Amino acid sequence: MSHIDLRDLILIGHVIRPHGIAGLLRIVSYAQSLETFLQAGSVFMDRGNNEFEERKVIDIRPHGSSFLLRLSGLNSIEQTEIFKAAKIFIRKDSLIKKDEDEFFYYELLGLNVYSITGQYLGVVKEIFPTGSNDVYVVEGQGKEFLIPAIHQVIKEINITQKRMVISPIKGLLEL
Repeated sequence: MSHIDLRDLILIGHVIRPHGIAGLLRIVSYAQSLETFLQAGSVFMDRGNNEFEERKVIDIRPHGSSFLLRLSGLNSIEQTEIFKAAKIFIRKDSLIKKDEDEFFYYELLGLNVYSITGQYLGVVKEIFPTGSNDVYVVEGQGKEFLIPAIHQVIKEINITQKRMVISPIKGLLEL
């Protein structure tokens, strides 16, 4: 068992069930790329008891709408059975940003959002992808705003100050 702080980890998937008899796990991945698993090098498995078991990632590959994950020390169905429905975490610091203005969802959730005039709008509560860009759901003062994550609107993101500044396009803040 690994003693690691949950705040240092990020959830990237969960186990559906064992696959076959050779120690593979069928999983659902929340990561945009399978490279995330390989770059992390190891995962932390939580079987629901908040005790994390660290396992080295050997291989991951697509399998229909799910993925097959091979981890170190798992060579039989008996060894994988205990991980059925387990949550899969990696260290946050193993995530790699491609661009300076790229942010992970966990960094954006909870940011305070202001207009460029200084008006407080609320807090980023949810993020959902739309294909062309993400949309931030900002809740505050009894209202909900859907803010497109585009350079035309998002003017500043400061993670250390937990602050986002937007320049709303016409009609964006009107209900």
